[in-house]
Amino acid sequence: MINPVNAVTLPATARIRIGIDLGGTKTEIIALDAGGGELLRRRRETPAENYQAALELIAGMVGEAEAELGAVASIGIGAPGALSLATGVIKNSNSTCLNGRPLKQDLESHLGREIRMANDANCFALSEAVDGAGAGASTVFGVILGTGVGGGIVIGGQVLVGANSIAGEWGHNPLPLPQAADFPLPRCYCGRAGCVESYLSGPSLMRDHAIRTGEHLAPREIAARAAAGDANCEQTLARYEERLARALGTVINLIDPDVIVLGGGLSNLDRLYFNVPRLWGPGVFSDVVATRLVPNRHGDSSGVRGAAWLWGGR
Repeated sequence: MINPVNAVTLPATARIRIGIDLGGTKTEIIALDAGGGELLRRRRETPAENYQAALELIAGMVGEAEAELGAVASIGIGAPGALSLATGVIKNSNSTCLNGRPLKQDLESHLGREIRMANDANCFALSEAVDGAGAGASTVFGVILGTGVGGGIVIGGQVLVGANSIAGEWGHNPLPLPQAADFPLPRCYCGRAGCVESYLSGPSLMRDHAIRTGEHLAPREIAARAAAGDANCEQTLARYEERLARALGTVINLIDPDVIVLGGGLSNLDRLYFNVPRLWGPGVFSDVVATRLVPNRHGDSSGVRGAAWLWGGR
């Protein structure tokens, strides 16, 4: 519980917004002014699988930032996993020390005020919808293509959480319409087989290439070799793009977004933005597909900016 003696009441329109991105290896803090201007940003190493130390790190970073800014700010937190609506504890986090913990309540106790918290992919989507590549769009789907595959939905400037707190979790849907090259269905860490994540994450791209060529290459090297004319690497990327098109075609059928914004390491593959929209048409139930596929604007700072924007857009 929040200590009422130390509690701070803040309006949703607090002038300075602080965002925290609690990652598995690093924790980042940012402070934004009312217009989205960056006042400060810094990173610290996240204590390895130490829940109490992570709480203390966040409280310390907020205290330092507010002392430097000379102001009390609103606090938004982006973290892997989701808050269970049934129990209020974290679920589905790949930072396993968070699972089963009342992270929101504990941080409110440490900080002495209400905080707002969202999945890190939701924070990415919100950042890009507020003042990023999806600014001005009614419906934005933010995609993370990295070590894992995640997503977030923003409609009218508001994150869609969902009845089960899993809206946007497209990475653990089956890859649509499996083809011969997609078999055998790869196992996913979630316990199922054939998930979108098991085809479209960075490690999955590497695994697919290794299975067919025996070469163990990072995605960046695969892309570089493809650009230099390597036929095997070109085929690997072509399979990836076709699978991504199928998966996003289903998303378009479900939520019909104005913009799909890509984030994560694989979002740096420039060819995706040309090739994938040329491929997703057959999977979309429309004669014309007006949805735009675009790279993110804020790079690896997008998630932490989105955490700050949990207290309202500009």
